[in-house]
Amino acid sequence: MQTVHNRKATKKQKKPASDRLYNHIDKKILKQHMENSDEARTTFSFYRYRSLENTQAIRDDLYRKFSALGMLGRIYIAREGINAQFSLANKNIKAFQTLTDSLPFLRGVQLKPALVEANYSFYKLVIKVRSKIVADGLLDSQIDFSKKGSYLSPLEFHAKALEKHMVIVDVRNYYESEVGHFKNSITSDTSSFSQQISLLSQRLQGKEQQEILLYCTGGIRCEKASAYLANNGFQKVYQLEGGIIEYCHTVKQKNLPSLFIGKNFVFDNRLGERVTKKPIANCHQCGACCDTHRNCQNNDCHLLFIQCDSCYGYMQGCCSGHCKSITCLPLAEQRNLRRGKKKTNRLISHTQAYVQRKVEKLGKADG
Repeated sequence: MQTVHNRKATKKQKKPASDRLYNHIDKKILKQHMENSDEARTTFSFYRYRSLENTQAIRDDLYRKFSALGMLGRIYIAREGINAQFSLANKNIKAFQTLTDSLPFLRGVQLKPALVEANYSFYKLVIKVRSKIVADGLLDSQIDFSKKGSYLSPLEFHAKALEKHMVIVDVRNYYESEVGHFKNSITSDTSSFSQQISLLSQRLQGKEQQEILLYCTGGIRCEKASAYLANNGFQKVYQLEGGIIEYCHTVKQKNLPSLFIGKNFVFDNRLGERVTKKPIANCHQCGACCDTHRNCQNNDCHLLFIQCDSCYGYMQGCCSGHCKSITCLPLAEQRNLRRGKKKTNRLISHTQAYVQRKVEKLGKADG
């Protein structure tokens, strides 16, 4: 009996909710709260490459401090730096800037406000420690990051992009460039940045002496892509400072016609920010002009694809008849089918070739 008593006495106690450094509220409740909230919020992003030690301790400290300000978002921390996308109540923006200025590794960091605001961009705070803030598939010894491309301001990039024979390269993924890109830019059928990096020099073979203009959403991927090219024999590499976000803000302020057309894909619940009026993409099912990304409603699929409102209604938000049939099953049966399978991330897409195979095509009459 004594042994049993000691086991109970030494059993690890569950931490109070206030001490848990992660979200512990059901996501449905969080989403409902955000949808009902009339609090004015702004969505921001920032990154900083900076050598960091004790990343777990930094993560825990930031979670406490950011939570106290009501921040919602997704933040990655690694030994190479920090990458953040988040929303904050407008009343707390000044306090957040004061906080970042008090932290040596964040002092003076540039916040990039979203192009299109929506209170539902994030509904919880997630801060994770990762091996890298941008997965590139490279060993640190493969690249000298002190050797990289030159920055171009949005106006400088705009002027150069208008020049003939300029090589403009989109270093984002296929599902991003499909809905929006710079005119005359080179895009690729990749689903991850590591794929993009591995193919970059091959795609630009023979252009080592030409001027290369790189761009991405906010600039973070261009930092690595420009260094990779500079380390592989490319002499004139430039990168858009501040990325698409800063470019679109600038040309709007200067009343210039945007060379970026379509929609800027973003990695939050909005899934995109409108830049120019006309969509440049098409529904993956019926071919209608459309650039609305959705996730397949079958929770065992979650494929990210483009679906117009008509096909959404007909297919009940699913990418195929198979997925549609699964969503019609009782919830308990759907859970049984998912049991033991890895949960899919709603923001993970695939290559264009994969999506074309997976998505069921519909005639325009059906859509």
